[in-house]
Amino acid sequence: MKKTNPSSNSKDNSSGPELYLYLTTRGRRTGKPRQIEIWFTEREGRFYVIAEYATSRWVENLRADPHVQVRVGDKQFPARARFVAPESEHEVQLGRGDRGGVGSRSRDVNTKTGAA
Repeated sequence: MKKTNPSSNSKDNSSGPELYLYLTTRGRRTGKPRQIEIWFTEREGRFYVIAEYATSRWVENLRADPHVQVRVGDKQFPARARFVAPESEHEVQLGRGDRGGVGSRSRDVNTKTGAA
């Protein structure tokens, strides 16, 4: 499992809100499940993660297949990843992100890449 911050250990923090989201993508070449541990934020039932690089392997996996498994704390569920366009970032910060016609039973993981 790839850690986003090798100097931290999520098992050391057992109190308070969850700090990490476990995102399982499907390898774009092998088809095998690939899991990462990543910091996240949640707004109105949607989870947001940020990739430092648009070329990160997990981001490339999401581009190939946006269907993922998400685990936060003791909750695990399937989701569909979507990329947040830079022009809509302000709306996300205000909690007014585009709904994109997603039903209330669907879960989204929204990804913003750090490409400048």
